[in-house]
Amino acid sequence: MSELLEKSHVTSQELELLLKERKAGNVDFILVDVREQMEYDMNHVKGVDMLKPTSTFQSWGQAFLDENKDKTVIFTCRTDHRSGNVQRVFQQNGMAKVINHAGGIVSYRGETERG
Repeated sequence: MSELLEKSHVTSQELELLLKERKAGNVDFILVDVREQMEYDMNHVKGVDMLKPTSTFQSWGQAFLDENKDKTVIFTCRTDHRSGNVQRVFQQNGMAKVINHAGGIVSYRGETERG
């Protein structure tokens, strides 16, 4: 299962598996939703650790990089466009273990929640 955390992107099915494995204590990663607050409140993947909207990236990007540079981070959004952009910025700034959730929440069939 940890081999999924070596990839540059994970599918929605793989993300579901990773969330189950993390809950069981078998893998460790941070799941970050980069959509806007309104989108997040309507529906988000159950297990998201934090919301970091791309519209405010300038205010949180550097601190996030400093705090999480050596951690494995999966970014998700609606379709994978914004999360892919955030992934590229962090990769260009030396973050090695950053993964994009391919397809975003529109392709996710696992457990979601509101608010």
